[in-house]
Amino acid sequence: MNRTRVMIVDDHQVVRAGLRTMINGQPDLAVTAEAGSGREAMDQLRQHTIDVLLLDLSLPDVSGLDVLKHAKAHYESVGVLILSAFPEAQYGLNVLRGGASGFVGKGTEESELFRAIRTVARGGRYVGPDLADLLVAGVRGDPNAPLHSILSEREFQIFCKLAQGESVSEIANRLFLSVKTVSTYRSRILEKMSMKSNADITTYALRNNLVQ
Repeated sequence: MNRTRVMIVDDHQVVRAGLRTMINGQPDLAVTAEAGSGREAMDQLRQHTIDVLLLDLSLPDVSGLDVLKHAKAHYESVGVLILSAFPEAQYGLNVLRGGASGFVGKGTEESELFRAIRTVARGGRYVGPDLADLLVAGVRGDPNAPLHSILSEREFQIFCKLAQGESVSEIANRLFLSVKTVSTYRSRILEKMSMKSNADITTYALRNNLVQ
């Protein structure tokens, strides 16, 4: 039997070890690569052929959102499954919009995690109950949907960096964009969310558990 090749990206070695043991215990799954940071993840993607990227959003250097965007741009056949401590209801819609094939919380049962990995490996999308409700609400135009769900993939990526205190020039340098382009995105984010400053963005992100 050909085993599904999984790569784990998480900055906690104990978490990676636990996931590796669980996944390798399945007859059809195998961990073939690991990374503890965003840059290491990008390097490992170049060196290994994998089927599913199991990706944490909170990384010490390059964010999980940046790794997601890189993976979808350069390794289209790789299914990306977000495994995060961040709330599914707050991040789920935006990571799906960014190209992820699914989102599971770190408190998910083993059997459900395996089901998610297998679903993504087959080219499907895994959606938990909370995220399914949000997707249905979005189709219905639910006014109670999170405000940040109106942001585009790139807007949300920049929103998160602004919320973490990065300057426009720092974001431009990190994302290989011009300062003018990032400033335009910032203005668009503030307008869409009816905010006036970066402080408003940070306050909103903290209140909605979008940053730690």
